Amino acid sequence: MTSDDFRRPFSKAEMDAMRRATREEGPILSETYELLRRLARRIPFAEDALALYHCARDPMTEARVKFIILGALAYLVMPIDTIPDILPVLGFTDDAAVLAAAIAAVRGSIQPRHRDKARDTLGGFE
Repeated sequence: MTSDDFRRPFSKAEMDAMRRATREEGPILSETYELLRRLARRIPFAEDALALYHCARDPMTEARVKFIILGALAYLVMPIDTIPDILPVLGFTDDAAVLAAAIAAVRGSIQPRHRDKARDTLGGFE
């Protein structure tokens, strides 16, 4: 893979897959929310994940940004991980890395209102 591969336009199949993923975001987002609800007090990056969740739910968020966020949140809720979440301390490092990469990629789209909603949501879990 060369650096030019990232500059080429998406194929029709790739665009169709992205459109399908954004139309079918409901299950990914609801699974993410349920997981965060159960684990909110145990995982250190819960606020960041919830900010991404609220950003993806925002109708003003671009489809490209939603696609990146949905990929990261899908990885968070997938039962198969690079490092199993059951392992203390190490279990969530791969999830945290994926979320950190997603946040870095969409940093400009995460608004203060998304962070505020994340804090409010976490406050309701305590």
